[in-house]
Amino acid sequence: MSGTRDGKVRTGGRLAQAMRAFLAMESAGGILLVAMMVIALAVVNSPLGPWYDRILHWHGGISLDGFSLNLSVLHWINDGLMAVFFLLVALEIKREMLEGELSQLGQVLLPALGALGGMAVPALIFVAFNADGPHLHGWAIPSATDIAFSLGVLSVLGRSVPVSLRVFLAALAIIDDLGAILIIAFFYSSDLSWGYLAGAGGAVLVLAALNRFGVRRLLPYMAVGLVLWACMLQSGVHATVAGVLLGLFIPLRGGEGAAKNAPLRVLEHELHPWVAFGILPIFALANSGLSFEGMGLGALADPVFLGVALGLFVGKQVGVFGCAWLIIRAKWAHLPEGASWGQLYATSVLTGIGFTMSLFIAGLAFTDNTAMADTRLGVLLGSLVSALVGYGLFKVFKARRA
Repeated sequence: MSGTRDGKVRTGGRLAQAMRAFLAMESAGGILLVAMMVIALAVVNSPLGPWYDRILHWHGGISLDGFSLNLSVLHWINDGLMAVFFLLVALEIKREMLEGELSQLGQVLLPALGALGGMAVPALIFVAFNADGPHLHGWAIPSATDIAFSLGVLSVLGRSVPVSLRVFLAALAIIDDLGAILIIAFFYSSDLSWGYLAGAGGAVLVLAALNRFGVRRLLPYMAVGLVLWACMLQSGVHATVAGVLLGLFIPLRGGEGAAKNAPLRVLEHELHPWVAFGILPIFALANSGLSFEGMGLGALADPVFLGVALGLFVGKQVGVFGCAWLIIRAKWAHLPEGASWGQLYATSVLTGIGFTMSLFIAGLAFTDNTAMADTRLGVLLGSLVSALVGYGLFKVFKARRA
């Protein structure tokens, strides 16, 4: 009897140890995203498909005198949980810009201009396929890089990837996210409510005052941030922008200017596992459902599909590598240390993995199911091909020895 109990304890210990090891992996978040994507595809194309749709469109919340928080489950995920994701992105951007890889012009120039090229060329490819159609509003869908997936592929490759390329890709993806945030704020906001915008502006002023007067406790910032999110939700500007604004006012320094126990670092550390292993997998589960019913080869000729898939796979690598090549040749920057041109190109191909942000922007751009289905197919195939080709290229271009 005791042997059985000891066996169970040992088994439980091994499972717990294995789980901790998995969560410690750099690629764990990306692996979980892939798992949720596969589950969503399997459920939607099974007898459970109608239930998947009903659950996502079930409404719940509160309504008080014209102020409504009665949202569908899908909206709670995309407007609520994703605001927390954008908060984490803003914290990372602020930290990197003030004291990290983006704090010096020489460090930021290569990934910054590479990111701009990687946003512009995919958008132009989408426009080329959809200029005369009704779906031009989706031009920004293939412009974003998924940092979790792309860095996950690099982590799987291990030591064959120079550290400088990991830094380059991380910095590029962060700048890419900043560009996506600006695009959402300026191009995917509509029916503005000036009253709620004024309320949001008041909340921002309170956040600025808290920062100015040296408030270091996170609770006041979170409370004002919740008010800011509620106002943004009603204002016509996408609610996730509230997460960005909140993150920019969280102090980077602790008491007496010390970096230790700084509110920004504490919050970033606390949020990261919840976002990587909770919010993003839930988002993937809710937004990856693509029904293959009635879908034929004709879908591969659809302008939306072509604009998204080719924008990600072709546009991202051409934009990123093309700009990087021009900048390095002009001697404005240098090739990442220890990396070859082939490895830089392989990294540029990986920027075509655009899963999370691409699907998010698609949800803002399109309301009809057909366009969303074509977009999901384009995102899935474009990202998958980018991941496989990028991985293969790294195997071809071995690490250059110092």
